[in-house]
Amino acid sequence: MNPAQAAHAVDPAALARLRAHRPEAVAEAAARRVRRPLLGRDGRLLILAADHPARGALGAGRGDRAMADRAGLLARLRLGLSRPGVDGVLASADVLDDLLLLGALEGKAVIGSMNRGGLAGAAFELDDRFTGFRPEDLARSRYDAGKLLLRLDYDDPGSLTTLHTAARAVDAMAALRLPVFVEPFRCRRVGGELRTDLGAAAVTTSLAVASGLGGTSAYTWLKVPVTEDPEDMARVTAATTLPVVLLGGPAGTAPGETTYERWRSALALPTVRGLVAGRALLYPPDGDVAAAVDTAAALVHGEARHEGTRALPGPSRGLPAPRGVGDEP
Repeated sequence: MNPAQAAHAVDPAALARLRAHRPEAVAEAAARRVRRPLLGRDGRLLILAADHPARGALGAGRGDRAMADRAGLLARLRLGLSRPGVDGVLASADVLDDLLLLGALEGKAVIGSMNRGGLAGAAFELDDRFTGFRPEDLARSRYDAGKLLLRLDYDDPGSLTTLHTAARAVDAMAALRLPVFVEPFRCRRVGGELRTDLGAAAVTTSLAVASGLGGTSAYTWLKVPVTEDPEDMARVTAATTLPVVLLGGPAGTAPGETTYERWRSALALPTVRGLVAGRALLYPPDGDVAAAVDTAAALVHGEARHEGTRALPGPSRGLPAPRGVGDEP
């Protein structure tokens, strides 16, 4: 653990003791949490994601079980959330409860993960049941939005179940006037392994399907991966007028210069409002969470607002902020 992470270290015994003796402390912390609008003044959004463990996806960086170290994960989240330009966090209830007890969610946007039943590697992975937050849970906790995963395999009947329950979740969230971030993917099994299709046609189709869920799209956002060829992103995002945030990347993805470049170009598109990234920023190969997060914040909110970020290669240095920064949301 580097010095920056050490300064945000977590005592798991103290958290367990508080949970055991005063379980009501979670609700009390949620009730007094200082809230903020989902979007800041520039209309942009950088969210750290940490909902992967709840569906058994524990790999990150160079470790296949890195996220199984809860105290380590919390220290990385506390450090990331302390950096300027980080707007909030996306996580399952257990992680958000810990962050509430640690006082790390003050003035942050909080997004609760809703369907975590599609356990990584399971035969039923695409029958992605809503085992996490319900809309009423999010409202009771005074959280700011929800997120649902929508993976579509045309050969797997479980996808239809997930599609239907996702539509009803969109309706329920809209009834409570709570935004919901829908993360759609086309995928297929190859040799029994689930693989995501990041081709332009597949991503465009998934956006079109997700945009049409429910009786209204008024509160729907889309959480979208960067396509295999980043040049396709303009055509792909033209499939919807819903606000879009970029997906950070799969397990093992490190935010190298190529990744930053892919994010930078996609963030300039007119409907893209920000970035939701987890493992890529929380488990960088050099261990410097602060630098990785600061560089992402500069890309999302404009490089002029963030000093000490990693320099982007070649033509990226000194470029103006992505289009949309400073525009009316």
